[in-house]
Amino acid sequence: MKVLITAVLVLICGTAAAQDSTTFAAASGGNVKVIKDSRIDILIKKQIYINTLAIRNQPGFRVQVITTNKRNDAYEAKARVMQSYPEYRSYIDFQAPYFKVRIGDFKTREEATELRDRLSNMFTGGVFVVPAIINVSPDKELQNEESY
Repeated sequence: MKVLITAVLVLICGTAAAQDSTTFAAASGGNVKVIKDSRIDILIKKQIYINTLAIRNQPGFRVQVITTNKRNDAYEAKARVMQSYPEYRSYIDFQAPYFKVRIGDFKTREEATELRDRLSNMFTGGVFVVPAIINVSPDKELQNEESY
């Protein structure tokens, strides 16, 4: 029994002494050499590139062309707009029990009003400019800043 207690005390003291020596080495400004795979740098560069291309969300406006409780009508309206105006993104928002078809990502109400005037000929139920959280890519942000 005495041998067992002595062995445990020796191990505890040795562990405590080892911890003190490593703490001292780290505090004295020791050097650490990191060995890593070179592919990690490539992955980091790819992730930075992906982050710069990411779509950013911000407040803006969209043009709402139809509000219906029939899913097929909403998809037909979206298809008509996509065929006529492929340069604008179209969205279907579901707010129970209605499907709302909204077009474009505009920073200002004036930009959205121009599209609303063109779309009002296609849809008789009323076309409105509505506030929304829009998707803006960095390319569009740069183009808008350069135009000022």
